[in-house]
Amino acid sequence: MAKTYGVPAEIAAAPMRTVRPIMLRGLYANPEKELIRMRDRGHVVRIAPGTYTAKPDTIAADTKWLPDFEEAAMAYATAHYGNRVPVLFGIGAARFHHAIPRAIGTTVIAVPEQHRPITLEAGGGRVVFTRRDVNRLDARLERGGLGWFLVTTPEETLLDLLDRPELGGMPAEAIAALGALGGMAEQDRLLRLVGNRTKVLQEKVRQYLR
Repeated sequence: MAKTYGVPAEIAAAPMRTVRPIMLRGLYANPEKELIRMRDRGHVVRIAPGTYTAKPDTIAADTKWLPDFEEAAMAYATAHYGNRVPVLFGIGAARFHHAIPRAIGTTVIAVPEQHRPITLEAGGGRVVFTRRDVNRLDARLERGGLGWFLVTTPEETLLDLLDRPELGGMPAEAIAALGALGGMAEQDRLLRLVGNRTKVLQEKVRQYLR
C-alpha cells in the first residue's frame, strides 16, 4: 500500500483529501481506528465526526494545521455527497468571491438531499445545508488548498442572496454583499439566469438594477 507523506495514497488522492471510514473498508479491517491513529500522529485532521482530511503534503506532521473554514465545509460535504456534487452557495459563495471581506462563522452549501446543520470540529464554524437541484445551479469549479470544488458564480450568488438573504442566519451580511457582487456580475448573464426564476425574484432583480 503506497503512502504519501504519512497517509495512504488512497487518502491523499481522495477528493479534497477527505475520507470517511466507510470509504476505506477495502484497506483496513478497522478504518476508524486507523484514521484515529493517523490523526494522533499528525497526518490527518478530524474536521467533523467520522470525517478526516489529510494535511497538504507541504505541512509537516508536527506542524499545527487547520483547513480554511469554507474549504473544510466543502470537504465534509464532498465526502458525504460525492466529488463535485455539493456547491458552495449563498453567503458561503459570497465570502469565497470576497463580497464579504471578513471571515464569518457560518457558510451555506447546496446539496441534493436535506442535511441538518453541523458545527465543524476543525476551527469551529456552522455549516447550513440547503436542498437544491445542484445540476441547475450556475456554478464553476474553483481550486483551493485541498482541491477542486464547485462555487456558484457571482451572478448566481447575487440571485440566491436576493431570493433568500436570511439563509444561513446572516441577512445583514448577505444584503451588504449584494453591492460587491453587482460589481462582479455580468448583467446579461444575470438577466438570462433570472428569466427561469420566480416572478418575485425577477421583480427583486429589476429593483436591484434600477
